[in-house]
Amino acid sequence: MARAARTARVGRVPEDWRGVGRMVCRGGVLGLLLGVSGCVGLPSGVRPVTGFEVERYLGTWYEIARLDHRFERGLDSVSATYRLRPDGRIDVLNRGRETRSGTWRDARGVASFLGDPGVGRLKVRFFWPFYGAYTIMALDENYTQALVCGPNRNYLWVLARTPTLDAETLDRLLAIARTHDFPTADLLFVRHGQDSPEDASGRETQGASGSP
Repeated sequence: MARAARTARVGRVPEDWRGVGRMVCRGGVLGLLLGVSGCVGLPSGVRPVTGFEVERYLGTWYEIARLDHRFERGLDSVSATYRLRPDGRIDVLNRGRETRSGTWRDARGVASFLGDPGVGRLKVRFFWPFYGAYTIMALDENYTQALVCGPNRNYLWVLARTPTLDAETLDRLLAIARTHDFPTADLLFVRHGQDSPEDASGRETQGASGSP
């Protein structure tokens, strides 16, 4: 059995992610993902999905591809897990593994809707008072693949319920991103290797049915 990777648990945001809060809005993020206060804009021409059902979106999503930024640089096996809170907000756990050391890095945040909860448009906070936009641009009817953007075209993520995505589905999502003028040629495709501690124990990998 392979030696378990070291894990950096969250009492505070890890050093390599904390600096995001000092960036200007164009350098802010969302979540999977960190952001800067007030960075909840929507890129021109982008429309969030409607008919959104948050309960079906809960659980773990794997990062298939991203436009890379400092807060994720050097990380593979990146995932985001969402759990609904009693107050209607969403707990967010982002996790990635440092490619060089094998150390797991965690960041916890809270997401809330920017208006109608039937629209896939949220803001995510990882440390007060900094927020980032989280806009779901595309989502399949089974809630297994998603295309997510931030406040501008510097931020884009392809997400899936599994660590890999078939070529046809990936091409379809990238075509949507290109239609909205995102620089898909700059995408970094994420490697998924050893499972995270939660995945290895069979927890937090299900959709809404597996979430409290």
